[in-house]
Amino acid sequence: MTTRAAGQTWALDIALAQGGFDALHPGAKGTLEQLGHDHTDFDKVFELVRSGAMLPKAWATVAGQVEERAAHHERGGFSQTAADLYVRAAVMWGRAQYSVFDAADPRKLAFREHANHCVERLGALRGGRVRRVVLDFEDRHIYALLHLPPGEVRGAPAVILGPGMDMIKEDYIYAAERYYTSRGMVALSIEGPGQGESRAGGLTVDLTNYERAIGRYIDHLATLPEVDADRIGMFGISMSGYWGSRAAATDHRLAALAAFEAVTGDFATIFERAQPTFKNNYMFMSGYSDEETFDRELVARMPLGDLVADIACPVLYGIGEFDELTQLEQALANYERVRAPKEMRVYENEFHPLGGVAAEIFRFGAEWVERALNGELAEPGRDVRHYVHRDGRTTDGTADPTWWLSTVPAQITKARRA
Repeated sequence: MTTRAAGQTWALDIALAQGGFDALHPGAKGTLEQLGHDHTDFDKVFELVRSGAMLPKAWATVAGQVEERAAHHERGGFSQTAADLYVRAAVMWGRAQYSVFDAADPRKLAFREHANHCVERLGALRGGRVRRVVLDFEDRHIYALLHLPPGEVRGAPAVILGPGMDMIKEDYIYAAERYYTSRGMVALSIEGPGQGESRAGGLTVDLTNYERAIGRYIDHLATLPEVDADRIGMFGISMSGYWGSRAAATDHRLAALAAFEAVTGDFATIFERAQPTFKNNYMFMSGYSDEETFDRELVARMPLGDLVADIACPVLYGIGEFDELTQLEQALANYERVRAPKEMRVYENEFHPLGGVAAEIFRFGAEWVERALNGELAEPGRDVRHYVHRDGRTTDGTADPTWWLSTVPAQITKARRA
């Protein structure tokens, strides 16, 4: 645990008691709905929470209730109703296991077993179109879920769905079906080093192994008859926007990248100024217990810098104007360094979760990736920028907030000169 977290637990508990989940992730409820959470489940969970210590119990309690209802409908032969409920239960069991920061804790393992059971039942009820994937990776294993369109599929475009640091592969079940397989695309929702079952199996994240894991997933997709190996893209949110950027710069088999909420700044914001849970989580993911060593050996080397200049595929970035994990000036400076065909959208008054526009960005990101994989959006020199206003208007040609009055912050000016 970080020094700040050890001394500020009381502050987070008060914030949770008074402000609920919004105290941790402002406006995130809309995003969680795109990740398969029903809003009624969400409200029931946070009616039970008055401190951080109560989170595992609350998530597990409501997850158990929904799983029980799913089993009831499955016994009655109402397969689609049961399948929908199993999705809801799986993502909540996932939240429960995430809330326990000890890979060997038997409660964490029990929550994971319930999540796996729900996914297994979902796969059976969906006719085998949701399949568990386990791949060898550098003396360990990485885990994913393969989502297939209905019917006979050959040579389809595919997308890797990358989770944020506090997410797991199950979080994309709903989005995979709604936005990808329904349009004939193959989707692979992944866990990389440090996440979910990969972390439970002893695989921690370092500076570069996440992008190698993405490469391993590309290897796997390329072997499937359902997939066109030349049309594999990635949709990532939060830290997967960062890992996806690294992968796109180092593995040019990735043919498109849509990255929302990407952490592309100096990492002082996310690890020193944001709430300490983010740093706690990443230390757990990377296997560090000493904060100074973590800062010196990993954090200092994490900023993307000029690496993004090596990205060759079309790339889309979207970020909230007041993202609390990456300052907008730094996100725009990162964008300036990208030389590939690119697009940037800044959403007025949105925070990191982009909850107010979540349904829009999940659909738009999927459609954008599909078009990019079909050969569009790749013209040399493409540079499309939008500032998306809260009132529905969009300013085209620039992603800069209007209140900047056409001034350019120093970070952006420096990146343009590089």
